[in-house]
Amino acid sequence: MAVLITASHLWILSSAFLLEFTSADQKIITAESGQDVTLTCRAPNNNIMILEWNRTDLGDKHVLVYRDGHFVPEEQHPSFENRVDLQDRQMKDGDVSLILKNVTINDTGTYECRVFENETRSWKSLSNITLSVVDGGEKSGSVGLIVLVVSAVFLVAAAVAGFLIYRKHNSQNQDSY
Repeated sequence: MAVLITASHLWILSSAFLLEFTSADQKIITAESGQDVTLTCRAPNNNIMILEWNRTDLGDKHVLVYRDGHFVPEEQHPSFENRVDLQDRQMKDGDVSLILKNVTINDTGTYECRVFENETRSWKSLSNITLSVVDGGEKSGSVGLIVLVVSAVFLVAAAVAGFLIYRKHNSQNQDSY
């Protein structure tokens, strides 16, 4: 089950956990490890020469660099190799959202989306998103607890049924004498 909460909406999606909170200038997303997460970002136009997705703690390497219609793997941090893509490589309507695949706890951090625009010949920061990844084992622990409770209820029911059968059998044996 997934829960998606934005400033004005609440969504429940199946087979995942995703919590999203949006404020005017900061977006916070909580996801479960193993999920694919989309970090949304929209540019004001399609006149983009360079798109960079950065995480504040990566130093001079990037999550993704897309220049002149091509990915630039030399500038990418190794932990993101083969795990990131753009939602729309044509960037139609300024959609420069990033898909981060199979997230882990190590992906926790603050991500920045910025573009270099052809018209203004300058960088523009578009979005800051804080991603928090929780261990999928927390979900497994909940399932384990449910299994334990159901098993305990079954054992108590079996014990009560056994006691009632014993009493009935014992009562019939005493009536026969």
